[in-house]
Amino acid sequence: MDKIFLNKIRVDFPEFRFVVGKKFAFRPPRTIVVDPEEQNAELLLMHELGHALLGHREFKTDVRRIKMESEAWEKARELCDKYGVKYDEEVAQTELDTYRDWLHKKSRCPECGLTRFQTKNGDYHCPRCEMI
Repeated sequence: MDKIFLNKIRVDFPEFRFVVGKKFAFRPPRTIVVDPEEQNAELLLMHELGHALLGHREFKTDVRRIKMESEAWEKARELCDKYGVKYDEEVAQTELDTYRDWLHKKSRCPECGLTRFQTKNGDYHCPRCEMI
C-alpha cells in the first residue's frame, strides 16, 4: 500500500486513528491497525474501516462475530468502489472461512463431538452431554 493512499484515507476519515502494526485490526472505538506490507493491504484496510464505520464494538455470541465480519466485508465492497480498490471475493471468502472454521471447531463438544449450541450469554451447551 502506498503512503498516498493511506494519507487519503486518513484525511477522509479523521475520526479514526490509523497506526502501523503487524496485523490488520480494528481496535474500538477508533483505532485501525494497518500493515502496509501485507498482501491485499488496501482491501484489508477497507474491511477494517468497514468495521469502524459500522460501529462494531463487541459481540456476545460467536455467530454474531461472524455476522459482523460478513457485514464488514460488504461495507468493504462499497468502499472499494469509492476508492478504486479491486474487491477480491476470493480473499473475502478465504478470510471469512477462517472464522467459519474457528466456529466449527469451537462448537464441537470436547466430550462427545456433537455440535453444541451457544446461548445469548456466550456459553456453549451440548444437548447430549447436558441432558437432564
